Amino acid sequence: MMRWLKKIFISSVILPGIFLLALFLNYKFVSEEAASKIVYQIDSLQPVKVGLVLGTSKYSVSGTINSFYKNRIDAALQLYEAGKVDYLIVSGDNRHASYNEPRFMMLDLIEKGVPADHIIPDYAGFRTFDSMVRAKKVFMLDSVILISQVFHLERALFIAQKYNLKALGFAADFPDSEAAFKVVIREYFARIRMMLDLYILKTEPHFLGEEIPVLPKDSV
Repeated sequence: MMRWLKKIFISSVILPGIFLLALFLNYKFVSEEAASKIVYQIDSLQPVKVGLVLGTSKYSVSGTINSFYKNRIDAALQLYEAGKVDYLIVSGDNRHASYNEPRFMMLDLIEKGVPADHIIPDYAGFRTFDSMVRAKKVFMLDSVILISQVFHLERALFIAQKYNLKALGFAADFPDSEAAFKVVIREYFARIRMMLDLYILKTEPHFLGEEIPVLPKDSV
């Protein structure tokens, strides 16, 4: 009887507790590693040739504009207009004709006044991992300003560090909503997946392809 109770205790209390602790510690570790690389005030940024906008869906499930998306576009426009970047890579999922994050981002930035020839779409940024690796290996960047919300920037910056990509993050405003809370909860699991990709699975992007240098070598 006692042995049976011990097994139940271990499987229902101890193991879930260890898993939750690992989730929390991993999340905090990534946050602390990236903290010094995230900038909140645009005046604190030194100009860099290229900014990279990390993609998300333009529309929420209810059909309204996704605040995460809107705030990233606003932050990217702010950087460009302030002369902190000369070009913007818009990287996101392009899973089918009706869902194309880079296209939506590019069109919205053009509508807001960014010249089309200063926007580079990355249609193979299916995940944050893919976007960061492609920034280094496909677009041949040595330095970049990443644009997203803080929780997302922390993971992206961690990946950039692993691939020797010099990156800073410019923090877009974080929406105040119930949906935002759910996004952060998912981030705990995304960071576990990231660690598996980087250190265990040795994952490669879904699509790498040929090199597409954004800048001449002497201007990077």
